[in-house]
This record gives sequence, C-alpha cells and structure tokens, in this order.
Amino acid sequence: MLGMKTKKVAIVGASGYSGEVLVQLLLNHPHANLVAVTSRQHAGQTLAQVFPKFASHPKTKTLRFTEPNAEVLAKQADVVFLALPHGVAAEYAVPLLAAGRIVIDLSADFRLKSAAVYKEFYAHDHPAPDLLKKSVYGLPEIYRAQIKKSLLIASPGCYPTSILLPLIPLLKAGLVKPTGIIADSLSGVSGAGRKAEVDYLFCECNESVRPYGVPKHRHLSEIEEQLSLAAKSPVVIQFTPHLIPVNRGILTTLYLEPAEKLTEEKISACYQKFYGDETFVRLLEGKSLPDTKNVQGTNVIEIAWRLDSRTNRLIVMSAEDNLVKGASGQAVQSLNILCGFPETAGLV
Repeated sequence: MLGMKTKKVAIVGASGYSGEVLVQLLLNHPHANLVAVTSRQHAGQTLAQVFPKFASHPKTKTLRFTEPNAEVLAKQADVVFLALPHGVAAEYAVPLLAAGRIVIDLSADFRLKSAAVYKEFYAHDHPAPDLLKKSVYGLPEIYRAQIKKSLLIASPGCYPTSILLPLIPLLKAGLVKPTGIIADSLSGVSGAGRKAEVDYLFCECNESVRPYGVPKHRHLSEIEEQLSLAAKSPVVIQFTPHLIPVNRGILTTLYLEPAEKLTEEKISACYQKFYGDETFVRLLEGKSLPDTKNVQGTNVIEIAWRLDSRTNRLIVMSAEDNLVKGASGQAVQSLNILCGFPETAGLV
C-alpha cells in the first residue's frame, strides 16, 4: 500500500461523458492532483472553456487539454485513466505500463481474460493480448484485494456492474441456478457516449423506448466470464438492453431460478454477508424498490429482491448511475483502493 501522499493523475480522452465525470471527481479529490487532460478535438483549450460548469474551480483556468502522448503522460502522472474507445485504449496502456505507471482503463480492452472471446465480441484482434493475464477486473466490492496489488485495472462496463453486483453473491452462495438467467436492463442515453449519431438525437430518443444489441450485446462477454467465475461453471445468460429517454441511470431486473427452497431471510442474509459493510451498495429492505433518481450523481448501487411464489422465481432489481458507479466513480474507487486512500475519498 502506498502512502497517503497526493498522487498525480491524468485522464486520456477527458472530453467524453465518462471523461467529464472523471474530471469532476478528480478536481474535487482530496488526494489526487489532476495534472493532465487530453483530447484531440479540444487540444489547446482550458478545462473551463470546454466544461464551463467547472469554471469556479481555480485549476480549470490554467489546465489545458493536450494531444494524447503516452511518453509525456508517463513523465507527468503516477496514475493514468483511459477514457477511450475499445481498441484505442491498449495503444496507450502498453507504453504507460512499460514506464511503470498505474493504468485504470474504462474501455473494454482488458476486461476479458481471453483474446479469442475479445475478438468474437469486438470483431478485431486484441491489440495487447499479453496484458490480459496482468489486468484485474475493477469491481471493487468483489476484487478489492486484487485491485490493491495491480498496475492495470480494467474498470467494468455499466451494464455488467448493474448485473454482476446483484448476482455474484447469489451464485457464490449457491442460492440460484446458473442456468436460465434473464437480465433486462434499461439505460439512459449517455450510455452511448458523447457522439452525434442519428439514433441518439433528441427527436429520436425522446418519448421512445427501444431494445438494441439483441441477442448478443458486447457486454455479454465480460458478464458471462465473471458469472462463470462466481458459479465455478460456464454461465450463459439472456440479456436485453433498452434505451430509455433519460440522461443517465441504469435499471436492471434479473429473473432467477432458486437452487433450493428460498426465504426472504436467506436472501437478505446472503446480501448482508456480502455487502453489509459496503458504503456504495444500498440494500433495500421492506417495500422500497430501486430508483435511478435516488442514485443519480452518486457512486451507489441500489439492490432489492422479491420472491415470486407463483412462478417460483427470484426477481432481483438494481439501479445505478451509469456514469458514476457504472464508469468513472467505480474507477476512482479503484484508485482509492490501490493508493491506500479512504475508499470514499472524492466520492461522497
């Protein structure tokens, strides 16, 4: 564990939605000093010019966007966040790691252990297959001990976070069957990234709800890999994502088959054992159900469950902010763990 001195941090690809939230979190982080932000399209502009909402922070007047250059970043920062598209992130991760820097990658490049599975889901060869063995999947509540010792953190996708955190405890405890799992997820439009595509224009999204990525969304690769590890057997699930007309937030509903006679108390005990002490997991007992409104702008995931005696299914629901717990907040949580900062630093 490193000492509690300030770490110099940089963000590559700081102008996207996840990059913007990272900027916000790191500007206000008590132990992080944001020293570099990169963006090809905004190079030369100050943070305040690109993100006027942060202009009251003194640093935003002087910190300017630069062209991304791994060699320069390695000299400037101790920790580099990569908020880049998959396939591009690896190009920066390789030289940064070689220079001994810590890399926290928000793309999909290092989430999988198999280069073949990566190629199947992302339709191109993995750019740095040798690094897949070294990366740690950055789900803090599950892999805290491994994150502490890693130089390469693969931060999970937003949908996977909303499915894995509610499901892993149940599979590990053997309370639900690893077969026949159905996941229905609804995501805000920011999940598609900051880009000008017809599908995401206001007139196309507003007053509209639609499924997409059916039947084989890219995130299935990491979801199934992580669930298989939890269940200690291969897990294949049915997953349907939907686009809903909100800016941010993901609501997921899981339909599960109990492996034994379940009671509300048994499920509650399982979750309490796993997450009872977790700051960023809110277990909803009683009548409450997850609501994206209650997690927006926070690093919290809400989880609730109901046993349906009529269908003999367990229904588990979760809500998170796709840009915070589903992306940048979770990445900062990993930063805190591996640097020995309080895990809540910059996040509450």
